[in-house]
Amino acid sequence: MKDFLLIFRNDPGLMPQESPEEMQARMKKWMDWIGNFAAQNKLIDRGNRLHTAGSVVKPGNIVTDGPYTEVKELIGGYTLVKAESLEEATEMAKNCPILLVGGNVEVREINPM
Repeated sequence: MKDFLLIFRNDPGLMPQESPEEMQARMKKWMDWIGNFAAQNKLIDRGNRLHTAGSVVKPGNIVTDGPYTEVKELIGGYTLVKAESLEEATEMAKNCPILLVGGNVEVREINPM
């Protein structure tokens, strides 16, 4: 088995306004989706959501605010899974709840150093 990083991207402007009940239902979809990987012993790390504020460090110790809000897509979070291949990991990503709100999932194999 190989390790893969699933990176969740979305356009914050497309996120719907939700009632507390709708938010709870959306979170249940996420927990069920991630729980499916855990049940198959393919979950490495459930991952986390990322805060919108951050900074970027560049050569010469130049620090700027980031991520850049002028870009349309922002990384919203990630999770780590195990799969036999990139194709299997991609199939796993096809049911990600972020797809229901116009987001996307980047699937990357982790290359150990």
